Amino acid sequence: VQLQASGGGLVQAGGSLRLSCAASGGPFSDYALAWFRQGPGRGREFVAALRWGGGRYAYADSVKGRFIISRDNAKNTVNLQMNNLNPEDTSVYYCASRIRWTTNYGSPSEYDSWGRGTQVTVSS
Repeated sequence: VQLQASGGGLVQAGGSLRLSCAASGGPFSDYALAWFRQGPGRGREFVAALRWGGGRYAYADSVKGRFIISRDNAKNTVNLQMNNLNPEDTSVYYCASRIRWTTNYGSPSEYDSWGRGTQVTVSS
């Protein structure tokens, strides 16, 4: 599986950005796709995940109600709509995949494919 993230940029606090992760090498029916982020001097932090075939979604508490993860089957992309951004959301964002959904979806070590990160910077 190959993943490529895009859509990062600079935005003011309160603004929105939409990240996309293009996936190739499927089919992905039972795959878990996730977004993580890593800020300066911090470890890789779980943001959101979904099961490609549907029925499973998860969010970090810090983004619940602000971020929405979704998939586009026709384009083989997983998207992260980020609303009401704040400076604490500033990070490099990565998409990741594993072959099956896991209840340990928040652990980076569970994922075996990673895309290159995309920088998101939120100014105050």
